[in-house]
Amino acid sequence: MPSPAVIRIMDVDARGGVKVGTDEESVRPPPAGILRWVDIEDQDEPSLALLRERFEFHPLALEDCAHFDQRAKVEEYTESLFVVTHGVELSAEEETVDILELHAFLGKQYLVTVHTRPMRSVEAVWQRVMSEGALARRGADYVYYLVADATVDVFFPVLDQIGDRVEAIETSVLENPTSDDLAEIFVLRRMLTTIRKSLSPQRDAFALLSKRGGTHVSDRTSVYFRDVFDHVARISESIDMQRDMLGNCLDAYLSGISNRLNAVMKSLTILSSIFLPLSFVVGFFGQNFDDLPFFPHWMHSDVVMWTMIGLCVAIPVAMMVVFRRSGWW
Repeated sequence: MPSPAVIRIMDVDARGGVKVGTDEESVRPPPAGILRWVDIEDQDEPSLALLRERFEFHPLALEDCAHFDQRAKVEEYTESLFVVTHGVELSAEEETVDILELHAFLGKQYLVTVHTRPMRSVEAVWQRVMSEGALARRGADYVYYLVADATVDVFFPVLDQIGDRVEAIETSVLENPTSDDLAEIFVLRRMLTTIRKSLSPQRDAFALLSKRGGTHVSDRTSVYFRDVFDHVARISESIDMQRDMLGNCLDAYLSGISNRLNAVMKSLTILSSIFLPLSFVVGFFGQNFDDLPFFPHWMHSDVVMWTMIGLCVAIPVAMMVVFRRSGWW
């Protein structure tokens, strides 16, 4: 049987006093003078029904909350702003990245956040507002800015770790490329593609939030969202740069493998070239004839024998000297 949703409520009064609880009766718009933050983790049908009944959110927005596979977006309704953003974290094996989806309803006096898993960015802002209640006096839109900023900033350390691995693989493929390097290149490219896919729509979302004159985001707070937009742009540029570096690493790997194969083929060709005349010599002197023109009983001649031995020694030596002087070996 699935566990029920985890619901917590934070109320901040006009003086910055903070009260935190888990009573579902408080899952409703707050009274005047109170800013309320409702955080729902691992949402289920009863918790979404509670939001539908108490806040009267739009059915389409609640339907999105029931299925966490949405792209980043901003949708404005009469009483609230519905925003979908994405965070990221590395898997335990550091072979994949997990995209964490965050849904938020932003009203004049409340903020409702919905997510399926614990998010460090949400928890960090929750603890910060608890200890600094005065932050919430700037409005629910500013509290959401703090959440959005923390969610986006999580991308930076993840990309730093990926960047370190890209630099390591770049050094490796230049020194001694191996099949493990090729596997690492494709793992990193897949991770960057996943991050880029989730991050690209967020540029448009934060661009909308940073525009002045919005109903649910004040002009004073929109400036802060412009800063978040700049962070997203920087992250996108970093992703593109690292993808280009991985493309160069792949080219260097293929070039190194090709050069190694060429060196092997060159060595085999030289050996074949050396043994080709030797095969002719031993084949010629290995003919099963007792007499040859001008050489009667040649199979019993010491001169012919020493001539064959001399050719077998002299030809390889001469060819090696020629190859060395020509720079072929």
